[in-house]
Amino acid sequence: MSGKVKVLVTIPKELYKLVSRVEDEEKLKSFAEVTFNPYDRNLNEEELSNFIVDVDGCITSWGSPKFTEAVLKNAEKLKIIGHAAGSVKPYVTEEVFKRRIVVVNAASTIAKSVAEFTLAMILNCLRGIPKYIEAMRAKDWDYKNRRGIETLDLRGKVVGIVGFGKVARELVQLLKPFEVSILVYDPFVELEQLAAYNARKVSLNELLSVSDIVTLHAASTPETYHMIGEKELRLMKSSAYIINTAGPLIDENALVKALKERWIAGAALDRFDEEPLQKGSVLYELNNVFLTPHVAGPSDERRKMLFGTIVEDFRRFFSGEKPINEVHYEKLKFLA
Repeated sequence: MSGKVKVLVTIPKELYKLVSRVEDEEKLKSFAEVTFNPYDRNLNEEELSNFIVDVDGCITSWGSPKFTEAVLKNAEKLKIIGHAAGSVKPYVTEEVFKRRIVVVNAASTIAKSVAEFTLAMILNCLRGIPKYIEAMRAKDWDYKNRRGIETLDLRGKVVGIVGFGKVARELVQLLKPFEVSILVYDPFVELEQLAAYNARKVSLNELLSVSDIVTLHAASTPETYHMIGEKELRLMKSSAYIINTAGPLIDENALVKALKERWIAGAALDRFDEEPLQKGSVLYELNNVFLTPHVAGPSDERRKMLFGTIVEDFRRFFSGEKPINEVHYEKLKFLA
């Protein structure tokens, strides 16, 4: 690496504290001349246009301004954009890729936290752990004798995974000790990729029909919106659970009916059609669903690693190595 490249960090001061570590900033400064966002807010388009002049790389995060053509006109030296968060869809345009600007993100880092959260919710569903915690808070020791639902082990079960992106792949690794059978529905995944994970590709109908756990990890797109409706829920086993940490992939009205009428044993939901979940939602009243307020993303600990993920890819890029987390335009529409 000859000389220092110029890198702009657009992340507002307070958010920057949440997504970075001191050692990662020092690492970036070891090979780059760094300009930081001086404000406690995100830059607007005009400000980004001014800051981006003569910059070789730019690091963004949640809420950053979009790289419009007006911004890119001033970004003649820009070679790489790193998003210290997940989806880059709201921030980059087709023009970015046409200019052959490399785009990387920290989705792989976030995926580890989401996978851990998903595993926790699977175990919560099978063992009813949150219900026992609430019963003990109410000093109801005898709740265990009135639970009405048989608790189950995860070991040896069939886990159906809808969408086989980064989160799903991390989850499969976590599931290995439980000796589960893995079924995958994903029209875009290659059979060779699944073979490496000891997973079997099946139709959505087969997955829903035979899985003990169905967990949703498909990208939230117009094609996947409400992909699980009444017809799909009726295919599931009455003893099965469905987990959603991905987006509005389930028709909530159909799910409420399925939970009320016990077509399925239960659900764990971290994502909803409208967020925050409306206070009048029937979901709050059901005793066979666990609800969490869109917190399956990075833990506080892992959130601090997001900036470092991007810094390492910048180091690799400016050293002539291949970045680990590059986002390719042709795959963008299939990504979360």
